[in-house]
Amino acid sequence: MSSLQEYCVSLAIINVAWVVFLLSFCKADHAASNREAEALIKWKDSLPSQSVFDSWVFPTHTNSSSSTPPTPSPCKWYGITCDNAGSVTQIELPGRGINGTLQNFDFSFFPNLVRLDLQSNNFQGPIPANIGMVSKLKLLDLSTNSLNGTLPLSLANLTQVSELDISRNDITGILDGRLFPGDQSSTQSKTGLLSLKYLLFQDTLLGGQIPKEIGNLKFLVTLVLDRSHFNGPIPPSLGNLSHLQALRLSENQMSGEIPETLVNLRNLTDLCLFANKFSGVVPSELGKFSSFTVLQLTGNNFTGHLPPHVCRGGKLVNFTANSNNFAGPIPTSLRNCTTLYRVRLEHNQLTGYIDRDFGVYPNLTYIDLSFNRLRGELSPNWGECRSLTLLKIASNMISGQVPNQIVRLNQLVVLDLSSNQIAGEIPADIRNLSKLSFLSLKDNQLSGRVPEGIGSLSNMESLDLSMNMLTGPIPSQIADCSKLRSLCLSKNQLSGGIPYQIGNLVQSLQVLLDLSHNSISGDIPPQLGRLTSLENLNLSHNNLIGSIPDSFKYMVSLLDINLSNNLLEGPVPDIKIFQSAEPEALSNNKALCGKIKGLLPCNETKQRGRNNKKRKILIVALSSLGSALFISFALVGILVLIWKTNLSTNSHKAESIPNRENPFSPWYFNGKILYEDILKATKNFDDSYCIGVGGFGKVYRLDIPGYHDVLTVKKLNFQARDESDMENIRHFGNEVATLAEIKHRNIVKLFGFCCRGIHTFLVCEFMERGSLADILKSEEVAKELDWGKRIRVVKGVAQALCYMHHDIVPPIIHRDISSKNVLLDSELEAHVSDFGTARFLNPDSSNWTGVAGTYGYLAPELAYTMTVTEKCDVYSFGVFALEVLMGKHPGELISSLQSYAVESIFQHKDVLDPRLSSPKNQNIEDKLVLVMKLAIACLSANPQARPTMRSVSELLDD
Repeated sequence: MSSLQEYCVSLAIINVAWVVFLLSFCKADHAASNREAEALIKWKDSLPSQSVFDSWVFPTHTNSSSSTPPTPSPCKWYGITCDNAGSVTQIELPGRGINGTLQNFDFSFFPNLVRLDLQSNNFQGPIPANIGMVSKLKLLDLSTNSLNGTLPLSLANLTQVSELDISRNDITGILDGRLFPGDQSSTQSKTGLLSLKYLLFQDTLLGGQIPKEIGNLKFLVTLVLDRSHFNGPIPPSLGNLSHLQALRLSENQMSGEIPETLVNLRNLTDLCLFANKFSGVVPSELGKFSSFTVLQLTGNNFTGHLPPHVCRGGKLVNFTANSNNFAGPIPTSLRNCTTLYRVRLEHNQLTGYIDRDFGVYPNLTYIDLSFNRLRGELSPNWGECRSLTLLKIASNMISGQVPNQIVRLNQLVVLDLSSNQIAGEIPADIRNLSKLSFLSLKDNQLSGRVPEGIGSLSNMESLDLSMNMLTGPIPSQIADCSKLRSLCLSKNQLSGGIPYQIGNLVQSLQVLLDLSHNSISGDIPPQLGRLTSLENLNLSHNNLIGSIPDSFKYMVSLLDINLSNNLLEGPVPDIKIFQSAEPEALSNNKALCGKIKGLLPCNETKQRGRNNKKRKILIVALSSLGSALFISFALVGILVLIWKTNLSTNSHKAESIPNRENPFSPWYFNGKILYEDILKATKNFDDSYCIGVGGFGKVYRLDIPGYHDVLTVKKLNFQARDESDMENIRHFGNEVATLAEIKHRNIVKLFGFCCRGIHTFLVCEFMERGSLADILKSEEVAKELDWGKRIRVVKGVAQALCYMHHDIVPPIIHRDISSKNVLLDSELEAHVSDFGTARFLNPDSSNWTGVAGTYGYLAPELAYTMTVTEKCDVYSFGVFALEVLMGKHPGELISSLQSYAVESIFQHKDVLDPRLSSPKNQNIEDKLVLVMKLAIACLSANPQARPTMRSVSELLDD
């Protein structure tokens, strides 16, 4: 055989061997794929039937000439990705509302799995111990579920995982240091989560101390453990994490001092430690070698000076250190820190001069320096901070005048300069602050008149100019502030009469009208009786004359009244507010009488005789003056009669207003009146009355005999253990008192709060149909929510948010708009629930800082700024609106929708809920297009580009 022949034979043999090898390899791949498919089907079959798994089926046998069944391949199943060999590498099912457990998921069948993403579902039960068998895993995201139990130590076998997120679950126990072992000899098998770059365990029940071994994660970039139960100190070993950029430990129970080793973290840009029990002095070199964008130290027990280098890198956006014991000067690096967006330093003992230590901040939207010891004058530079929405410098030692440049802040919503030593006049051009809703200049040395231009502030809701030296009359234009809820002008030197126009504030003036301690004269205008929603009225210590208007009987909402120290006389109206008032409320007047405690009864006989005498005098006068004078008196009498008739007509509705006394007012339960009834009605919170479980505890249906409405009790997982906890409860009660005042048809009414014994709970309005999230999950009930009703749901939530953002002082940011927090009544009308609860249950934290909310609805900027503004609610509303249209959370569709032509959305099957037939009514279709347009606008990555909820609500109404 020739050499060439030998070569050809050899080559043929090699080719045959290679083919045989490939065939055997393919056979092995098919076998592996088959095992993976069977494992997935086994897990699917252990779960409740759910449409997300509709594609997870074995192929049917269609070839009758072959007895071999087709090989099942999961590679085309929803949420499954395979490699070229057909082996499963990714299982991604985020935000699909999947119910069930991981108990029957056999991880041993997935040797090539690289990504496992099951976030934002409804998985329950423990994390299986055999999860450590997917040794090639690089991403594990089980966040936002209801998983419980402890962290399995087998996680230490996931040596290649770079991202681990088990946030927002009910995982208990400790963070075991054995998950992060130190150096290991080359002879051992390598174990430990030592490849981690992102470790997120926020909003869990994990507790104990942070293990020092966490300092072995040399690649770690982000460590997020906030809103859990960690205690003890920050381990100094964290200073070894040279790549660390974000360290968030907020809202835990940690204590001790900030270790000096953190100064060495040159890449650290985001440090959040607020709402803990840290103490001691913050290292002075913190920030010297790094460029902070976020530094949050709020709500601890820190002392000493603020770190001077906080903005050395010139990138600081969010700096909060309020509610500590910091003293000394404002950090010098803040003066030229033009990147600042939000600053909170209130409730400390800071010194310095406000006109020297602060500069111009074009991006600053919020700054609160109240309750410190700052001196100096208000610089005109504040007028150049044109993005400011809130400026608070109350309770300091500021002097000088209010600079005229302050009126340039046309975005300003809240201005509080109270309790200082500011003199001079209120700027006449204050009318330019068109968005101002809260203005407090009380307790200063202001003089001159109240500017008439205040009447141009159409968004003003709370005005407090008390405790100054203001003179002249109260401008009648103040009644043009049609949204004014609280007006306090007490303790000035105001003169003239009470403007009768104040009575026109029928719809808005609810909280307070206080004109006491002035030199106001004349009669009390009967028009004040139109203020049927007013709760507190104080006209004491003035020179008012005449009688108390009979129209006061229409002021059915009054809870407190004080008319003392005037020159009033005559009978006191026999109405409830006077019957229950303390005698001091009417004392030191000229001659008030009536069936009121502390007053002499009116003598009807003398009164009748006095009237007869007056009648005789009138007849004599008429006889002598002639018929012309008689006609004049007659005309006056007719005009008075017409006025009284109109007053009676306009107040007819007020007379028919039912008794507004609220048996569920805040703190009322502690009076032991209804507490026992609630325990009895729920059989001591028996589970048979439980209608749901939320993030803060269980929810119960409450039927109290004799009370016509069904109520809801939210029993909180909180008990007072020490005086600090009791202080938090008192704070919470005060917040509930504020929230209970909120009245809007699209907001669930909060009635009251109780903390007694082992029970802490809220009482709320009951919503018959439950949450929108549950309705959308139900195949049948979701069909009942047709397109018209869904549009109404979107409008209702928009109106509620508009009210919270623009019609309340101070505004309320919900922070957790999602379908689970929108409840429907029997008519399927939307009611927003749980606003502010997360913040108020953590009273040391700020309502403006710290991320709270539901994953999938959070605004993207929260990933790097941790700054919560009303624009975060706007983004969440955009997600919510899409969810209503789609019947499910939009998930990754959010990004692709930006490129859709909205007018053609009905051509995209993924956009509208397939359970409803396509809209055939052009009007409905136009409204759906509008909702889609608004939703996409709300989802803008740039917060400033998002519309306000006022605009959204008005467009939906139109």
